[in-house]
Amino acid sequence: MIGLLVFGIWAIGLSATLQAAAPSGSIDDFIDSEMPASGAPGLAYAVVVNGEIVEVGARGVLELGENQEVTPDTPFLTGSISKSFTALAVMQLVEAGKINLDAELSRYLDRFSGGPSGSITIRQLLSHTSGFSTLQGNAPPAERPEQKDELARVVDQLATLAPAYPPGTTWEYSNLNYQILGRVIEVVSNQDFQTYVVSNILVPVGMKNSFVANGEVHEEMATGHLPWFGTKRPLAENRTRRSTAPQGGVVASASDLARYMQVMLNGKDDVLSASGKAAMMRPASDASPSYGFGWFLDAQSGSVWHSGASPGTETLATMVPNEQTGVVVLVNSGGGLGFGESAQLRNGITARAIGADYDGEGSRWAQKATFVAMLVLPFAYLFSILWAWRERAAIRAKSGPFGVFSLWFPLLTTLGAAGFIFVLVPKLFGVPLGTLRRFQPDFALVLSATAVTGVVWAVFRLGVAYSGKSRQA
Repeated sequence: MIGLLVFGIWAIGLSATLQAAAPSGSIDDFIDSEMPASGAPGLAYAVVVNGEIVEVGARGVLELGENQEVTPDTPFLTGSISKSFTALAVMQLVEAGKINLDAELSRYLDRFSGGPSGSITIRQLLSHTSGFSTLQGNAPPAERPEQKDELARVVDQLATLAPAYPPGTTWEYSNLNYQILGRVIEVVSNQDFQTYVVSNILVPVGMKNSFVANGEVHEEMATGHLPWFGTKRPLAENRTRRSTAPQGGVVASASDLARYMQVMLNGKDDVLSASGKAAMMRPASDASPSYGFGWFLDAQSGSVWHSGASPGTETLATMVPNEQTGVVVLVNSGGGLGFGESAQLRNGITARAIGADYDGEGSRWAQKATFVAMLVLPFAYLFSILWAWRERAAIRAKSGPFGVFSLWFPLLTTLGAAGFIFVLVPKLFGVPLGTLRRFQPDFALVLSATAVTGVVWAVFRLGVAYSGKSRQA
């Protein structure tokens, strides 16, 4: 599904491609060949080699239909790359003696005392071993005007939510972990999350074209674009959300993220001690062998990375600490299912920047076939409704056990399909349909239409059959 779907883990496939041989061709040449297929209106990237920023670039426009061009200084919503900033903020407070990594959550947030998640530790939240599930973390945010204390209000409501698994036993990526950590930062620092991150990370690093989501509309941001049946549709406005800032609300330019990577790679004591930075990029625990604090880890290539997926925007940041090398790619377009995906664009740029092998994402025929099938099925059901009315005499003539079975079996199958779409798909992929609508509105629409029109066809067919039988009687 969104190759995934909201929390951006689909880029985990990149780790399997980071081998020894570098792909041929420059980054600019690759962008020229790949960007049209992605449908992305714009992108920006930056490369760090041996601790120095060696290349920055940008293509396209901030919004389709407008003329303002993307530059390396254009702010993009970075999505889950933001988790590394939240983790860094927590580690700063650990080194200041204000947070203990192995202390229970209830020590810092009174609302969690005696609750089902009060015994979760800070380390478990940082490493996604708290027991909260992907599905729990991907619930769509409430559609209401945000207040300045919105993060506190939302996290307070989580105090009664039970984790899906016993804390410390299972690794499962969940946005809830970092949303809660954002509130811990507020309580411990006595500052709102936005103020703390700006004052203690963005300003010291020199990220002048970056900020933290504050609930306001920011016209200077690259506008996100959603997939819409083979095209891209711009979001109505560049509004940011305070409540989701800790897990996905750092807004930054490619140039600024290059400076951030420089700091993370420099081996110096500055915004955090060198040892603290290294700890963020090591396995957090035995239950979290491939995730540190705010970074995914690839032991084979020696890289650390994090992708980001926000409605209409996809990002990827990758570093190779031993080589002081890193690259960030920001795209103001959400990927479709099989059509208009940006994974190959982001992964290809990344591979060329860090000298890794990358063979592309393949044909994606299965994803394309799935989308096309879901697109065709509602029309097929509507045609079947017309056909049922035309053949109503034959339908009403059905009798006996086989006839009854043939009348009712379609209802059972279409109800089963609807249940799969509305109930099992969210559980299997960890994405509620409400969230899917925010990221892939076209695919969410055809899924829902398939489920509904299938049941309508089966019910209509039964209605035709039994209304005719009652008149005959």
